[in-house]
Amino acid sequence: MKLATLRVDGATRAVKLDGDVLVDLGVPDVGTLLAQDDWAGRAAAAAGTTYAVEGADFAPVVPRPSKVVCVGLNYRNHIQEMGRDLPEHPTLFAKFADSLIGARDDIARPEETGKFDWEVELAVVVGAPVRRAAGAEAERAIAGFTVLNDITCRDWQFRTREWLQGKTWDSSTPVGPYLVTPDELPGGVRPALDVRLTVDGEVMQSDSTADLLFDPVHLVEYVSTIVRLNPGDIIATGTPGGVGHARRPERYLRGGETVVAEIEGLGRLENRVVEEKSA
Repeated sequence: MKLATLRVDGATRAVKLDGDVLVDLGVPDVGTLLAQDDWAGRAAAAAGTTYAVEGADFAPVVPRPSKVVCVGLNYRNHIQEMGRDLPEHPTLFAKFADSLIGARDDIARPEETGKFDWEVELAVVVGAPVRRAAGAEAERAIAGFTVLNDITCRDWQFRTREWLQGKTWDSSTPVGPYLVTPDELPGGVRPALDVRLTVDGEVMQSDSTADLLFDPVHLVEYVSTIVRLNPGDIIATGTPGGVGHARRPERYLRGGETVVAEIEGLGRLENRVVEEKSA
């Protein structure tokens, strides 16, 4: 299945893709759906109001996750371009829900940054509450996958050793459009999918999720050892090589660009960069 959260008449609705229409699932958003027992069966059986895919206004696929955990340095080529050694353990940081935007929303570029960068990522969406999950339990906890663009203020990221202040700016992180369940993907809960990002049509990143150092199941195991994972929580698995910060000369988003982040089988984020002025 492909699930999404749609904006409709000032509210949101969870929907599933059925051909060229989106079918209402009877709950406000995908996060609410995932919190229900047998959410997959409920979604499969739903036959509510339909909306056209054409012109659909996608909200973040999970608008208010209890947590967004992000992984840095998880593609071998990106680790190498950043001049780092392969890590023994995942590098983790967090985002807050206020940073999330929809698949076609504008990305707000803060006036406080001069180094605004892109990062296409495969994101895991959790579908069951787990703590210290291992093996099959961790696999079952993966509801599906979506696309996330971890837009980063590099100058703020590297002010200190801690990255959070460069990673969670308001209204800067597109995620969606769909949650795609593992049964639809080659490799299932360890999918091997082409990943690509373009800026104004120029390819900046191109790789495969097969290059991940720590795969999605391992990340669910690792993160759930530290903290409880709840339905709707998101784990962003890291970005491949090709970020602007690692280019020579460095390249950054200045405003006015269209950034397209896409992953095979999951869909695409298409967002325009606009400058956010302080009040």
